[in-house]
Amino acid sequence: MEKIDRTKINWDKVNKLPTFNDLLDEKYGKPGTKSHEKFTQEAYAYYYGQIIEDKRREAKLTQGQLAEKIGADKSYISRLESGKTEPKISTFYRIMEALGLTIELKHI
Repeated sequence: MEKIDRTKINWDKVNKLPTFNDLLDEKYGKPGTKSHEKFTQEAYAYYYGQIIEDKRREAKLTQGQLAEKIGADKSYISRLESGKTEPKISTFYRIMEALGLTIELKHI
């Protein structure tokens, strides 16, 4: 790998580069705006869907098998895992139970 000569870097230009938060604000709006809240909600839905998918796979269950355990359709599990929908709390608890997981709530 080539070594960078830091003395030749234009730090004024570097310091003017937008931060990741600047780019998020530009694309999704500032925190507190409807567009930013929508983005945050969709990001969490995707994140939780990925956790459910990972844990389902660890439990060696198909989407259909998990759906059967919680009384839902395979397509519902697919939508959850892709972040297209969010489960109600009661459904989330059924999923956790079906996967042999527990939920710990902590005061921080």
